[in-house]
Amino acid sequence: MQPVRIFSSGPFLLLDYFLQLGFVTIANMNVGLKTPKVPQQTVARVRRHWMTLAFFFGFVLDNLTLNRVDQVFDNLVLFSYVILAMVSLTLLYAGVADKVPYRWSHKVRYYAPLGVQFSFGGLLSGMLIFYGRSGAWAASWPFLLVILLAIYGNETIKDRAARLIYNLAILFIGLFSYVVLVIPVLTGYMGAVVFVLSGLLAALIMYAFVRLLMKIIPKYMALHMRSITFTLGVIFVSFNTLYFTNIIPPIPLSLKDVGIYHSVVRFENGDYQLKYEKGSWWQFLKDSDTKYHAVAGDNIFCFAKVFAPTKLETDIYHSWEYRDENTGEWIETAHLPYQIAGGRGDGFRGYTLIQNFRAGDWRCSVETKRGQVLGREYFEVVTDEAPNELVTRIE
Repeated sequence: MQPVRIFSSGPFLLLDYFLQLGFVTIANMNVGLKTPKVPQQTVARVRRHWMTLAFFFGFVLDNLTLNRVDQVFDNLVLFSYVILAMVSLTLLYAGVADKVPYRWSHKVRYYAPLGVQFSFGGLLSGMLIFYGRSGAWAASWPFLLVILLAIYGNETIKDRAARLIYNLAILFIGLFSYVVLVIPVLTGYMGAVVFVLSGLLAALIMYAFVRLLMKIIPKYMALHMRSITFTLGVIFVSFNTLYFTNIIPPIPLSLKDVGIYHSVVRFENGDYQLKYEKGSWWQFLKDSDTKYHAVAGDNIFCFAKVFAPTKLETDIYHSWEYRDENTGEWIETAHLPYQIAGGRGDGFRGYTLIQNFRAGDWRCSVETKRGQVLGREYFEVVTDEAPNELVTRIE
């Protein structure tokens, strides 16, 4: 028997397509329907790891479809994941509590968990994509690790009570991440106040959803309400702690490019002329300087492209630092600002320069006003060798 097409339009097309890839086949085998011949061991392995498969499918799909956080399509995809997760969880527990019509009870109990798994995988992978693009991995990895651990934990928790708490925790992580991402896009403002207000909005939505579940499974929710409240409270506090310690990436900004150059000139038509040293024959991808051969009177330029949503205007800072040879610590020598405006798909272009430098290891960090790092470029200044031939490129 061929798999039945359950959903036909809207965001459910994603779930429908995923079902056609094999999960309906597995469901049919469970209820005794004829299915294509598939090794039982393979089926069992797939069933054990369907969240992992859903996550990777969602991750690949999101990478192919998600482009800009300020585009309508991208936000509709992420919003559909949130709605699908809430609807699936509601149907799941309504089915468990026998609060759906009998003829739908079996389908709801079986397919609702699949909707939960798929929506969680798509939502979390979408957050990984946009948050991963937004900040330097070296500075933001603890936050991104939280999302990866959430995905991994979904396969390890089997206890029914723990599963309820975990489902609500994953939903709140995804919801919180999405709301604090989309509010700056919609309003054109970012910063601590916007983040806190966005977090409170996410908490309010989550509160309303928990109240809905209390009407569906009141006794079960009341039994575990203390654990649920504690878990959601920890997530709320953790997000705010990560933000105010500059571990959460500076969403919705993202760094498109950064490099070190011997010269940066802006033409009247808006193009930029960049000059850097020609590399060896095998360095065919070289487009900036990682080893800067400096002479007296040189300026060292840091050129960056930062994407911002259409409505957003903010200040960007270049932090110039050198590594102390004795202590190994990075010492800041300049902290130079410039303003960017959103809307350019390839990123707003800007640059700063320094004139006072010394030989050794350097880095230029592209940061927000609060010190959140979008990215860094490391380079070495060499003062006892002549520079190579300069190459010119236009941006």
